[in-house]
Amino acid sequence: MFWRPIYNVLEDQFQLLLANAHEIKALPGRKTDVRDCEWIADLLRHGLIRPSFIPAKPVRVLRDLMRYRKSLVYQHTQQINRLHKVLETANIKLTSVVSDVWGKSGQSMIKAIMQGESDVQTLTELARGTLRGKLPQLHEALEGRIQPHHRVLLQQIFAHLQFLESSMQQVLKEIEAQMDPYQEVVEILMTHPGVQAVAAMGVISEVGIDLSRFPSAKHFASWVGVCPGNHTSAGKRKHGKTTKGNAYLRALLAEIVWAISHTKDNYLSAKSHRLARRIGKTKAIVAVSHTVAVNFYHMITKRIPYQELGANYFETLDRERLTKHTVKRLEALGYEVTLTPKEVSA
Repeated sequence: MFWRPIYNVLEDQFQLLLANAHEIKALPGRKTDVRDCEWIADLLRHGLIRPSFIPAKPVRVLRDLMRYRKSLVYQHTQQINRLHKVLETANIKLTSVVSDVWGKSGQSMIKAIMQGESDVQTLTELARGTLRGKLPQLHEALEGRIQPHHRVLLQQIFAHLQFLESSMQQVLKEIEAQMDPYQEVVEILMTHPGVQAVAAMGVISEVGIDLSRFPSAKHFASWVGVCPGNHTSAGKRKHGKTTKGNAYLRALLAEIVWAISHTKDNYLSAKSHRLARRIGKTKAIVAVSHTVAVNFYHMITKRIPYQELGANYFETLDRERLTKHTVKRLEALGYEVTLTPKEVSA
């Protein structure tokens, strides 16, 4: 981020070109400031410097706000984990019964503990909703050994969590206000499986709505960092790690794919499960993230909503191969298979 202050001052007066230092590095062992200047000038004269992607000012404002909100979310998760730890050290196994300690029931119980309540029956009666069906288990989980210092820690963590939630709400309101000019694209992105309003705003805050800087969807996916590395030698393609790319957008795509993998009856979910069986869940997430990045590129550039291919797309794509594979599996189980085509009714 050392380039930001200079860029902010000069961008309104000159046409700036920001380059990746790794790509214009001179030969090692010949480094002086004068030689560096000559080398960069020579590269620029011959058009050999590839400019980095710098979004417009409004998009950079959104990017700063969204990244700050993301850091608040991380801090909120850390405080929830600390809350779990304090309860565990006080012999309270609330997490074994309650799925969300920071839910309404959990908060009511923690508030009561902070105020000095130690009667297990009283704490148990604070349960709400479906949790009341687990009252016996909840009674056992709340039989702890609460010390005065535990209440102090709980008070501090509780106050910090409330502060973080208030901060996230305020930042989100400012993001929504800044997002008005991009509302059309937000609604288009929300037609994609696994994408809600916050995720759509996160995508726009990283790339904006003008993707003309990227010649194709492949270039965009490479910039995000969801493409395999290029490592070929002697005509053999070797294992190549994914490029670094945009860490924030890549993490957001992984979250979207994770949400998609828990859905049904759509193409991306079928693709995720199909790849996970063959190459594992981690690599499948990266592979499907590439598909999602390509989808976003076309949806933003063409202003078109997501087009669903259907969960049975792969079955209709290669019918003959799927038939042979299914017959082979049945024969391996000891069956004799005879296929009779179904007559199509007029």
